Amino acid sequence: MAQPIDGIELAWSSMRDSTDAAGWRSISISMIGPCALRAGLNFPDKLEALLVRFAVSAIPVAEKFPDGQGFSVTRVVSDGGRIWLALTRSMHGSLELFTAMVADVLHAMEVERDSDEERLLKVFLGRIRAWQEFMRKGAQSLSPESEIGLVGELTLLRAIIDAGVPPVIAIESWVGPFDGVQDFNLGTGSLEVKATLSMTGFPAKIGSLEQLDDSVRQPLFLAGARLHQTETGRSLPQIVAAMRDIAAGDSGSVCLFDERLIAAGYFDTHADRYMRRFSLADTLIVEVKDDFPRLTSGGVPPGVMRVIYDIDLDKISGPRLLILNVLKNLGVI
Repeated sequence: MAQPIDGIELAWSSMRDSTDAAGWRSISISMIGPCALRAGLNFPDKLEALLVRFAVSAIPVAEKFPDGQGFSVTRVVSDGGRIWLALTRSMHGSLELFTAMVADVLHAMEVERDSDEERLLKVFLGRIRAWQEFMRKGAQSLSPESEIGLVGELTLLRAIIDAGVPPVIAIESWVGPFDGVQDFNLGTGSLEVKATLSMTGFPAKIGSLEQLDDSVRQPLFLAGARLHQTETGRSLPQIVAAMRDIAAGDSGSVCLFDERLIAAGYFDTHADRYMRRFSLADTLIVEVKDDFPRLTSGGVPPGVMRVIYDIDLDKISGPRLLILNVLKNLGVI
């Protein structure tokens, strides 16, 4: 069955030989719900674009559109006064990567084709922002260290849902892939996650002065996941598939989850690169309080702007907490 991206690529190809003057040239492709789709080229540079028509009322006046990292999103007003949003490849952006992004954005919208334009606009922009984050991080498959980190975050996400937080709320709270200061923002506070394969000690790398700073959001908890690499464990793709099964009852949850996976750098097409299998050996959660071993902006000499340091979670005093009690303290259950 032909996909919209097939028609879009064919339309781009058919327009490239044109010698038209500056401006837009486009070809109608199809509809997704109430939104019309056109494949476009922006002359004279002949930059490929996906144009999507939304009702004016669906686009907030103050909406800040994604820009940079190989593409841009702009408003285009047609001769009839209709408003289109143009997702356009930048001059130095990879056409292969841009085409993959357009195909993914269209798929995300297709999943929710029965939604209203306001929801489809949110899906359109949300998926593009996820790709923007992925491209900002280098548009590569995950490093071994990042693979372990993502397994740790998904392990905690599953624990939050199993403890009683609705999937859509739990997934929305997962802000780490979008470079959130902490990995999860829940209620008034936050959870930061660290994962390790170490058999001795529990090393955790702290990447900034802000990561363990609770001056903005309180309470702040640090969760550690000790993983073992075993033949009987689950690979990252298997963990992702299990999470999708949990979110499957709500298309909105699935869309949010996939956006975060993209922003984190995970793609299904890379699944065969993640062959390691992991078992969860141990978890610990501690509250970050005044006596916690940490460096923050208010606790370093003036002039120190950035630090990266390691701590050993096994050597931290204080009670080990259950996820259920943590979520109650955060006010989400």
